[in-house]
This record gives sequence, C-alpha cells and structure tokens, in this order.
Amino acid sequence: MMRVRQTEITDALHTPIAIMERKGPYFNSPFHYHPELELVYVKEGYGKRIVGDKFDSFAPGDIVFVGPNLPHEWKKDEGPDSNPAFSDYHSIIAYFDKEVFSKGFYNLKESNKINSLINKASRGIKVMGETREVIAGKMEELVEKKDFERIICLLEILHILSVTKDVEYLVYEGYEGTLLQGISNRLNEVFAYVSTNYTQDITLEEIAKVVHLTPPAFCRFFKQKTNRSFFSYLNEVRISNACKFLTETSYNISEIAFSCGYKTLSNFNKFFKKSTGLCPTIYREKVLA
Repeated sequence: MMRVRQTEITDALHTPIAIMERKGPYFNSPFHYHPELELVYVKEGYGKRIVGDKFDSFAPGDIVFVGPNLPHEWKKDEGPDSNPAFSDYHSIIAYFDKEVFSKGFYNLKESNKINSLINKASRGIKVMGETREVIAGKMEELVEKKDFERIICLLEILHILSVTKDVEYLVYEGYEGTLLQGISNRLNEVFAYVSTNYTQDITLEEIAKVVHLTPPAFCRFFKQKTNRSFFSYLNEVRISNACKFLTETSYNISEIAFSCGYKTLSNFNKFFKKSTGLCPTIYREKVLA
C-alpha cells in the first residue's frame, strides 16, 4: 500500500534555500510532503504528476509551485503510450522555508502580493503562458547564482509569480492537505491508490478497504474532505489521462476508453463530454487542428 511520506528538505541539506538540478532516467521521490515550498521546472521528461488530489500529466516546460505540507509526486510515465525515447528526466527545483524571510518582511505593504502567493501555493500553482517561459529562464539563472544573488533571483521569481495571471490552481480551495495527519494519510492513500490503479475496475468496497473503512463511512469521509464523491474524482483522473492519450497517441477511441478504466464506450463518451463539453473525436480534432 502506498502512503504519503513526510520529509524535510532544507534541514537535510543544512540550508534554508536549496537549488537542485536533477538528471536521470526517472523521478525517484515517493508521494510525500514537507514544510518547505517547492518550485519545480521540468526541462526534459514526460510522466504523471500528483499534487494534493489533482492527477495530471507533465511534459517539458511544466512549472509548478507547491506549498508547505501539500502532498505531491512526479513519476515516470509507464502508461500504454509511454515512449522509451523520452525516458530521461531533467529538472530544476528550488526549495525554501517560508521562514527564511521574516514575519516583518511578509507584513510589509510592498510584500503583500508575495505573502498572498505563498498562501495560495497551498493549493498548488501551475504556471502558464508567457510567464512560464519567463520563469523557466529565471530558474536557469537561479542554478548559476551564488550567495546573496541567489536570494535576489528567488525574490524576482516570487515577484513575477505574485503579479501574473498566467496561473492555474491545482487543488480546490477547501483541500485540507496534511493538516490533520491521521485523516490526511487516509486521503492521500486513496489518491495514491487511484493514481496506480485507475485503469482497473475500482469498486467502492475495494477502495474503502484501502483506508480500513466501511463503504458508507468511506463515502461520507471522502465527500466531507473533498466536497465531491469518490467516483466523481475517479472519473476526473480517468478523463485527464484520456485527454493525454487522445492528443499524444494514435489509439482509437475504444482503446483509450478501455485503457482508462471504462468498461463500455458509451460510458466513456458520456463522462468525457460531461467533463470537456466535447465528444472524444471532436476533442482530438480541435486540439490537433
């Protein structure tokens, strides 16, 4: 069974600000959380990303800002469309403790927007549009900076993120993350289980056993903590992957439906249109046009 793990990055590295450049055949961090904020820029590599309760795909250029104690994982793409040619990964990651800047700093009028950004990072922030290109360039600079210049560059990045509108929040506003350790471990076990098994038939009885609850108790628990039903969340994960398959593979609609865990094509078409507003065929045509 997969469990969310607690780690502490900056303490382990003996620095309140850590800039790391990682290269290799895979991302090797488990589903975990830590008190530091984390800014991740993927230069090379394809795979799946989990932030809180949001399951999505990543590709080169992906930039995400993760707040303190927000569970997350970047994992190698091992789906039916995975390509061995894209198996190498290269990322630049900045970790820093919020407390590296004093309470007085966050109380400054001039720092209001950065303070707001730090708070909003608890939902996970995906950087979009032109801002993504700007931040990518700044992350490249950050790797080369030393001493106080590194702090200045990090503040520049935070300033840009605090004023741009090119962002998307990854988890809903009421997500509780790891605030309640016992409860959150249960929730994160559910997310981890779904990320691994969404292609299979997941029954209510099966998922309830993962967190040692009865099916009725599990339904109440999941609804209370995520403001949606479990099967609504499961469909979000499946449709997210279906969108990726539609745009990045030549599989036909039936193959994609079954690869994403749907037993019938009609069910897949129904949920896909409800989620995207389009049928799968039209979605593929519009994206690839």
